[in-house]
Amino acid sequence: MFRSPQLTSVAQARREAKRKLPRSVYWWTEAGTERRQTVRANREGFREIGLRARVPDSHEPRGLATTVLGRELSMPVITTPAGFIRIAHPDGELGVARAAEAAGTACGIGILASYAIEEITAAASEVWFQLYMIGGREGSAIAIERARRAGCRALIVTVDFAALSGPMDVQRGQPGVPDRVDLATALRYAPEMALRPLWALNFLRAGLELTFPNAPPVEGEAVLTTGQAAAGIMAHPPTWDDIAWVRRQWDGPLVVKGITDVDDARRAVAEGADAISVSNHGGNSLDGSVATIRALPAIADAVGGEIEVLLDGGVRRGSDVVKALALGARAVLVGRPYIWALAAGGEEGVRQILEVYRQGIAGTLTLLGCPSVGDLGPANLRLPPGFGA
Repeated sequence: MFRSPQLTSVAQARREAKRKLPRSVYWWTEAGTERRQTVRANREGFREIGLRARVPDSHEPRGLATTVLGRELSMPVITTPAGFIRIAHPDGELGVARAAEAAGTACGIGILASYAIEEITAAASEVWFQLYMIGGREGSAIAIERARRAGCRALIVTVDFAALSGPMDVQRGQPGVPDRVDLATALRYAPEMALRPLWALNFLRAGLELTFPNAPPVEGEAVLTTGQAAAGIMAHPPTWDDIAWVRRQWDGPLVVKGITDVDDARRAVAEGADAISVSNHGGNSLDGSVATIRALPAIADAVGGEIEVLLDGGVRRGSDVVKALALGARAVLVGRPYIWALAAGGEEGVRQILEVYRQGIAGTLTLLGCPSVGDLGPANLRLPPGFGA
């Protein structure tokens, strides 16, 4: 098994992931579409925001706890759902869930997870289940009922992945993540695996099947390949009528993820959502869409008094979390950072990267002279003219 380095930053986790993963798998973790403009914009938006230091203020321990969807979390950082992360490390979603539980926070688990949702909820108490409408409403009803029986705390409907604008330029003509495991696939990926023998050994030990045990059966296929699952997602992009239907099926907290427009945020309120995530799918959908941190202020102003507003996209350090909260987010969701940490060191790597966020938030609050995350506001920031307009 991989030995986990002591992770001290997301940048280090990324370097370790690049060092340990085959090229195709590593670029899957980077993701992004076309020229990756939105991926970069998400990060650049945070870089444009300054902080107002108040060093002489008290340096007492700072309050990081917050309440999200009625449950107290130890800090405002949640692991966002991601599909089939077991390819980065055999611990996969189960390791991420255990790490989030140890950190006292929630974890999002995708319908395309490699571990059964029942196994994950047995290991963690704050599990949010992500719903793609694979199989339409019929398939979704099966997935929703299963999430309910498993004890999932919240349901996330992702609405911004109806199509792909195009593969990222760096990957054009290159192998992606394998659709299935067979002899042809093994031969195709053999050169990459030869350069990363420890990853290949771990993958072989964990089992070769690339399956999605939480996805509903589609057209008689009980077990879907990666390609079939992706086609199932694209075949049934959720509409607002579908969101209203999901609201009727699910009596727990409902999160609509993928909102970057104020009118869409208001519509989510009207359809009964309990929270929205300001999200552009981490730059994995429409390249050129607005950075989430730029979209956040107007959305928080419009609906923050009615539902909880979350944010994902480009959050790489504790100070980024602080900036998002100061602009109206209740909490943030992180994706690539914990996947890189998983690749670097499995469950222990994810534990370490969550602690990196915790320490970064606490240190930033101290230097802002701010008692707790609940006291953050625009006065703690230095915003460039016209930011978010």
